[in-house]
Amino acid sequence: MASIQIRKYQDEDAESVKEIFTLGMNEHLPSSFIHILKQPITQMLLMCTFCALVASSKSFLLPILAVTLILGGAWQMIVYMFNSYTDASLKTDLNNISEAYLKQKDSCFWVAESDGRVVGTVACLPAENAPECLELKRMSVRRSHRGMGIAKALCRTVADFTRDRGYPAVILCTSMVATDAQKLYEHMGYKKIKEFVLPEFFAKIINFTLIEYRLDLKQDGKRD
Repeated sequence: MASIQIRKYQDEDAESVKEIFTLGMNEHLPSSFIHILKQPITQMLLMCTFCALVASSKSFLLPILAVTLILGGAWQMIVYMFNSYTDASLKTDLNNISEAYLKQKDSCFWVAESDGRVVGTVACLPAENAPECLELKRMSVRRSHRGMGIAKALCRTVADFTRDRGYPAVILCTSMVATDAQKLYEHMGYKKIKEFVLPEFFAKIINFTLIEYRLDLKQDGKRD
């Protein structure tokens, strides 16, 4: 079994970090599409469209084509939503990790390395809406290296960093479709504290929610 090293981000890791983040986001596309199909508004739209076209055209070909086009449009909207988030994340911090994390107070970015290859990432920084906490961000592990305890090690790294700086808790947000991530965080002791719908119009229509978790830590000291 390959050895895993958790270390601080270096500039030469930039492309690997972006690749891991983008691949991780794209993995959620199928589950997000299934979530859309389960929504009552989607099922009602598909049923009404199908029945109306069957009644008016006396044929099944046109209704099937129309439903297919609606499903294709829904898939494209999901792709657009995830691509927009990915692009925004790259512009916000992943295009300049050193500036966004390493040069900021009480912030850091780590990578997990296996045989000289970056296979996982995680970061933390003071939470914008809860300045008394640090926020875990950019958690991702390559699919080929999952099940090896890397994500747990990255979670512990953030918890230790937070505790060492005297913060009482770590918070994070994950999406409703990231079920594996939810299981990981709950296994690591995180508690679900709230759910909220994304503000984008399409997200509201399909009831796409985010889940906020919190991990309370035992304090060993006070931060400066």
